[in-house]
Amino acid sequence: MKRRRFLHTSAGWLAAAPFATGTGRTQDADLAKLSEARVPARAITKGPQHHWFGYYDKLEFDPTNRFVLSNQVDFEGRTPTADDRIRVGMVDLQDGDKWIELGTSDAWGWQQGCMLQWVPGSKNEVLWNDRESDRYVARIKNVETGEMRTLPRAIYALSPDGKWGVTTDFARLQALRPGYGYQGIADAHRTSKAPEKTGLWRVDLASGREELIFSYAQAAAIPFKDGPLLDQWNWFNHLLVAPDSQRFTFLHRWRAKGPDDPQFAVNNGFVTRMFTMNLDGSDPFIIDPSGYTSHFIWRDASHITAWTRPEGQKDAFYVLEDKTAQFSIIGDGDMPVNGHNTYLTIGDGKEWILNDTYPTGIRRQQNVYLYHVPTRKRHELGFFHSPKEYTGEWRCDTHPRSSNDGKQVVIDSPHGGTGRQLWLLDVSGIVG
Repeated sequence: MKRRRFLHTSAGWLAAAPFATGTGRTQDADLAKLSEARVPARAITKGPQHHWFGYYDKLEFDPTNRFVLSNQVDFEGRTPTADDRIRVGMVDLQDGDKWIELGTSDAWGWQQGCMLQWVPGSKNEVLWNDRESDRYVARIKNVETGEMRTLPRAIYALSPDGKWGVTTDFARLQALRPGYGYQGIADAHRTSKAPEKTGLWRVDLASGREELIFSYAQAAAIPFKDGPLLDQWNWFNHLLVAPDSQRFTFLHRWRAKGPDDPQFAVNNGFVTRMFTMNLDGSDPFIIDPSGYTSHFIWRDASHITAWTRPEGQKDAFYVLEDKTAQFSIIGDGDMPVNGHNTYLTIGDGKEWILNDTYPTGIRRQQNVYLYHVPTRKRHELGFFHSPKEYTGEWRCDTHPRSSNDGKQVVIDSPHGGTGRQLWLLDVSGIVG
């Protein structure tokens, strides 16, 4: 069957030979040849401002699937400073992709934005992180009334029941994994390898009450192979709450060189293990002790699908069972490279995996696809060129996110020629 490319015009979705490109700073006539959509696709944001959402495991669509959240910034290609402020807003898909501004943030990074997301279970509340003087905070805004309240600590992930947030120390995260934390506040424990008074925190969204539930010292005291990790520089990253809101997972990482060591910049190697635990910090379990955990998502309340390398096994996506040592490979040979994986929330929630790749080949194309688990069939959604300027900390991963009904996907991509923008992919023809 002959493949079809799609573009969007004022007349609607059209089949076309080349992929549509915008006008802007690249003006490269050959850019169209480097990207190809296999489903109807259109940009829902435009220049001269740059737009992106960030990480792939947050709620970007409102419950009606009409409004899509986005960050907005007026520069690219460098590390943000403490003085660089971004705007946060949402795109109205039913009103000409109109931009609706919600606020601003002084606490953000290129990879995960400011943790902008809809509060689970709410029809009108949006959360994002910000900075006030000497602390990072979280804003919760009612997009209908305009009412806004502030939580005393920045949030990493929300529980699906909308009651709790879990988070880590963003100043330490920035010190030990630059680009994933925020600028503007120094790590208060910068000289400590495994601090006791900071680590993982739980925050009540209603009251704002915060509680330290697991410290770096506690994590470092749990042996890894030859012994404890108290002589390593420890930090936490990538928190995510299980679908039943009972447990959460996170990555415990460490490296030999600290942020003030002259070798730190060139010694970027670190080791990773994945924990799960109850929301109060009890019953910790190392669900992946391999040292290689990368991108992951909860499949259901007791299983996590992650790219990793279990001992004696190859790099691949595996389904890991919580509180046991059981694992099994998934998509063997069909999803052969690491990517940002989620499940579509349709059917039993285990049928469709949404995934992508990093830029590959001389075309530097990022492949976005759907994988049907029961039939092991892979549906290509598109191949999107990432110009060579988008590397390192300010790269633009597609980080695909789906609508609540699973029929639409939004990606971050600079392939249109106007810098990073949000692109809407219509996958209804695939998922039905």
